[in-house]
Amino acid sequence: MDRIGRLFVELLTDESGQDLIEYALLSAFVALVCVVGATSLGTALNNWYGSVGGAVNTHAASAS
Repeated sequence: MDRIGRLFVELLTDESGQDLIEYALLSAFVALVCVVGATSLGTALNNWYGSVGGAVNTHAASAS
């Protein structure tokens, strides 16, 4: 029983995988920021192209 107890304590205090978990969390956060940024940029560009297209159509209709 003493051997199992020591193994359990060793597993609780072992920090060898800590860096891997930190890098995984950091990369997940960076991916999330990229997705949110790309979505926001896509929406803004869609609105801008829509307004430019509306202006072109307005000027084209008045020129006829």
